[in-house]
Amino acid sequence: MVESGSCEFPECLILPPVLAVDVVLGLLGNVVALWIFCFKLKAWNPNNLFLFSLVIADFLALVSLPLRIDALLRGYWVFGDAICRINLFLMFSNRTASIALLTVVAVYRYFKVVHPHHRFNRMTRRQAAVVSLFVWLLVVAPRVPLLAFNHIKGSGDRTQCFFFTSYKEASRAIVVLVAMHRILTVLEFVVPLALLLFCSVRISRFLRQRQMGKPDKVRKAMRVCAAIVAVFMVCFLPTTVTTIGLWAVRSYRPWDCNAFYTFTQLNIVSLGLNFLNSALDPIVYVFSSSMFRKALLGALPHCLCCRRDDPGPTEPGISRALPISTWC
Repeated sequence: MVESGSCEFPECLILPPVLAVDVVLGLLGNVVALWIFCFKLKAWNPNNLFLFSLVIADFLALVSLPLRIDALLRGYWVFGDAICRINLFLMFSNRTASIALLTVVAVYRYFKVVHPHHRFNRMTRRQAAVVSLFVWLLVVAPRVPLLAFNHIKGSGDRTQCFFFTSYKEASRAIVVLVAMHRILTVLEFVVPLALLLFCSVRISRFLRQRQMGKPDKVRKAMRVCAAIVAVFMVCFLPTTVTTIGLWAVRSYRPWDCNAFYTFTQLNIVSLGLNFLNSALDPIVYVFSSSMFRKALLGALPHCLCCRRDDPGPTEPGISRALPISTWC
């Protein structure tokens, strides 16, 4: 970990610019997404409710990142113990919430395509809201212990706010908390990824077997799953791999301090990719919701070539949808 005000360690050199890019791109994409959800979509379906929950999760992460960037640039933490706990809680909750909600979106699309008559597809908005609330409870519950412990180390210009710390310095409770966190980090990636791959394979097979009906709908569902799998691989795989590496070193080579230190640094640096999902999630919104996509295009008339003689169809549930024919 960083032990002074100097910025010499990998996380202090690499993370600030990476996190700054995450914040800028994430805010741009999610502010536009929030504006569309709040002011352009008049009819809400379960899919849009799940996507809106994902926007909220992204904003929680984006709120927490500027404080982390400040601490990395200064080389020490100045915001106190309470803010440290909340900051760590928001950072780790965002990863879990993003993974869970992206998985729900993919599974919902899978049922829509492969099992169109399943009662899951008759979900009401109220039921979708209950599902979203249940997902949030699953996300928050295992992260609440982060709020119960002091994560501040050192004092003055050596003060640090880190969840990961030396086992020699940590209490028994913190060691157990770190172990639980690493188990969750792996399970919350592996299990949803397995579901995503299953959905993708089943939709792909369904697409190949489809000879009539609405093949475009199936292709769109395939693109949704592919986009979500891509976000998983880019944003969440590195943290999972480095967490497994830490686990292996701690379990089988406890004397190898250099390996443990290396994996700790890589794990911290990989957190920067975790929050890249906040910038990539708006792409998922475009793939997942035709109402969102057409509202977005309708809000950007200067970037579209609209034929005056072909007003085009209007999308139910979107206010003031503009005619769209092709890109400029």
